[in-house]
Amino acid sequence: MNASDTPDTPSTPDPADPAAVPFSTLIRTASHEQHTEAETSTFMSDLLGGRLGVEAYTRYTEQLWFVYEALEAETGRLAADPVAGPFLRPELPRRGALERDLAHLRGPDWRDSLTALPATRAYADRVTECARTWPGGYVAHHYTRYLGDLSGGQIIRGRAERAWGFSRKGDGVRFYVFEDIANPAAFKRSYRELLDGVRADDLERQRIVAECKRAFALNTGVFGALGAEFPLSA
Repeated sequence: MNASDTPDTPSTPDPADPAAVPFSTLIRTASHEQHTEAETSTFMSDLLGGRLGVEAYTRYTEQLWFVYEALEAETGRLAADPVAGPFLRPELPRRGALERDLAHLRGPDWRDSLTALPATRAYADRVTECARTWPGGYVAHHYTRYLGDLSGGQIIRGRAERAWGFSRKGDGVRFYVFEDIANPAAFKRSYRELLDGVRADDLERQRIVAECKRAFALNTGVFGALGAEFPLSA
């Protein structure tokens, strides 16, 4: 996201006034610290730095399955919700791609050995809770996951293809391949427009921002647990 997407206004918005700042900008800037912490975790640094093997990558992919299963299990019910419904774009679902990747990584019986780390279970449970009880909170989790994987996830895909010989955009990395999004930049702009128009008052928007921070913290918790399972950095 970037400030160039801010709509034209008659006067310069006051950055001290949350109501004057587009919500997509507010949610991005408010969660910047948590986003950076997640991106620079020991586990992710080791994975992207080539210090971990394909088993670590596979274990990470398994954890993603639990989170996306929670994100996508309630979409049928949320489709009609005025807050969450507009975000349920058909180009985004990832669970099927994750399952294809896991079949490639673990074999056809991948479900038999699938286990969630406690940190992953906490993350998935929170997503489920929001999906069932608080559409605004669900939007926070939807934003942090899908836009993150559409953007920074491409770095992971490239690293995995080079390190472990996966076919370009093929089995093993299909999770990161959004085949139905021909223009990612345009898609992200349209997503930010949805955020800017989200049906929520100022108080509810602040709650969504807080949940976005929580989502990044939960994701960082998963990285921490994976880092403990694959301890390479001194």
